[in-house]
Amino acid sequence: MSIRVGEPGLLATIQDLGRGGRASLGIARSGALDRAALRTANRLLGNPEDAAGVEVTMGGLRATARRDLWFAVTGAWGAVTLAGRPIDPYTAHRWPTGAELHLDWFAHGARAYLAVRGGIDAPVVAGSRATDLLAGLGPSPLHAGDTLAVRDDAQRPIPASDLAPWGAPADDEVVIELAEGPRADWFAASALPTLYESVWTVSGSADRVGVRLDGPELARVRPGELPSEGMVPGALQVPPSGRPTVLLADGPVTGGYPVIAVVTDAALDAFGQVRPGTRIRFRHRH
Repeated sequence: MSIRVGEPGLLATIQDLGRGGRASLGIARSGALDRAALRTANRLLGNPEDAAGVEVTMGGLRATARRDLWFAVTGAWGAVTLAGRPIDPYTAHRWPTGAELHLDWFAHGARAYLAVRGGIDAPVVAGSRATDLLAGLGPSPLHAGDTLAVRDDAQRPIPASDLAPWGAPADDEVVIELAEGPRADWFAASALPTLYESVWTVSGSADRVGVRLDGPELARVRPGELPSEGMVPGALQVPPSGRPTVLLADGPVTGGYPVIAVVTDAALDAFGQVRPGTRIRFRHRH
């Protein structure tokens, strides 16, 4: 084993790019919530973009290398130290044997990605090494004392120059692009204008399954609920309260609440970095 976890922080899970294409089997996509951040971390190390890394939620991770490694940290913004010395994110660093890596609590964003050259090893379940918290597929969340193995899947040398743009993720106010959902006709004529003209706030109910938004009621004209139908990451389900929940990577693959709109795939990564209190504005995809 190549890495020992000292402290996992609030939540640390193994994630790759997930289990796409298996919804018909009842299996959610899972995988990194901020896919671009994981891809970038892997590119910085010469890994395949879908190599597994560690998704760290809100910070607090401590881990020690048991052999010499290379690593990169991307995504959420907080102090990162190696053997007590500050280091930059979005850069490949050598990780000497015995050195402790610490990701402090994040000041901006919600999830950082720790990638190691070669990729984190874990059993492949339904085509992925990702942890699915809702279904219980894949590795368990990391605990203090866990050890991680590192694969040898690097395909290219570590890039000589760092061309990855980096900066603190937006988590004050975020603009998200939407497409109209399949059940928009269940809602009053005022609902879509309300959805696009209001400022929504991320509630305290925000995790890998979904993000509940606080804001005005989206009024419905059809009562009751649907028979269960297929759901995708990004679906804006509206329960009887009239306040939407955005489903994320570990969300259910079926549901009975009507979907008024769907977050575009290009905009979905932004929900991996929002935190309670983040303001959300929606705009319609033209």
